[in-house]
Amino acid sequence: MTTAPLVELENISKAFGGVQAVDNVSLTVSPGEVIGLLGHNGAGKSTLIRILSGAHTADSGRILVGGTEATITSPKDAKAIGIETIYQTLALADNLDAVSNLFLGRERRRFGIFNDRRTMVRETTEICAQINPRFTNLQTPVRNLSGGQRQTIAIARAVYFNARVLIMDEPTAALGPGETAMVKDLIQQLKSKGVGIILISHDIEDVFDLADRMVVMAGGRVVGRLNTHEATREQVLSLIIMGAETKPNPAAARP
Repeated sequence: MTTAPLVELENISKAFGGVQAVDNVSLTVSPGEVIGLLGHNGAGKSTLIRILSGAHTADSGRILVGGTEATITSPKDAKAIGIETIYQTLALADNLDAVSNLFLGRERRRFGIFNDRRTMVRETTEICAQINPRFTNLQTPVRNLSGGQRQTIAIARAVYFNARVLIMDEPTAALGPGETAMVKDLIQQLKSKGVGIILISHDIEDVFDLADRMVVMAGGRVVGRLNTHEATREQVLSLIIMGAETKPNPAAARP
């Protein structure tokens, strides 16, 4: 598997009025790599991923996909180059079933006019079976499904449409232990297939379990970059809370 970055954000900045939401931030994601993006609310994480996913446009900086500069001005642009986003809300239509949600806005057609429901049901069944074989309620309205089943649909949609980079915003929030474990397994599956993942989470244990590297933001800036296997929880918490690592006090060590 190549280690060349799937996506590179270079010196991205974004302001809203007089508020600098993202300030000169750079980030790379390689194939099969999970990047944990951490920071308090207001740190700039959400604005950064919305720029990558096409919901916002950066004021300055550039985005490279596969080494080529990309223009991303809408979610459609992002999806077209393999960047999919699973927001905390999952962006699912509660009144529709898994099949309709998976193909929402990208329906399969017959003769260019009619929805090809039979094909969509078959392909939804196949992709969901790969991700979560226990999930078979494919034609049940989403409002009646569990959190883990809803996550399965959101992830299946990204995988079906060949996501190269997957942004996951709080993927285990509000899930029970069993469903959290299932989502973690899904992330490992995607990683093994070479998908690059940006994982946004307030749960440090989830990030330590899943991420290869961690990027911590505060005040719109990157305040720390850590390899997960070398980092401590104290370091990470210090970066999140203080915006810098806590340094030992030499005087405290003196007798």
